[in-house]
Amino acid sequence: MSELSIKIRIADRDYPMRVNEEEEERLRAAGRLLNERMKAFREQFGTADKQDLLAMVALETLADKLLTAQSKAESENTLADKLTHLNKLLASLKLE
Repeated sequence: MSELSIKIRIADRDYPMRVNEEEEERLRAAGRLLNERMKAFREQFGTADKQDLLAMVALETLADKLLTAQSKAESENTLADKLTHLNKLLASLKLE
């Protein structure tokens, strides 16, 4: 695992970073998506203030993360309930 020196450009500023090779593409993709979301918010709301745009993207991103976490928890609960039900069915078949 070697480290690379890269620069990620966000809001017209370069951010130098040292990253593992495995992380490079993920970080570059994240930088691209961040800039795309900022552009979309700038067009949608007509604001050019980069701090406001970054705050809006951060809020949207965390809200999406919370929704994903909630959905994951609900899926895990549903799966656990179904597995419990299947275990009960199998146990009842063994008794017969």
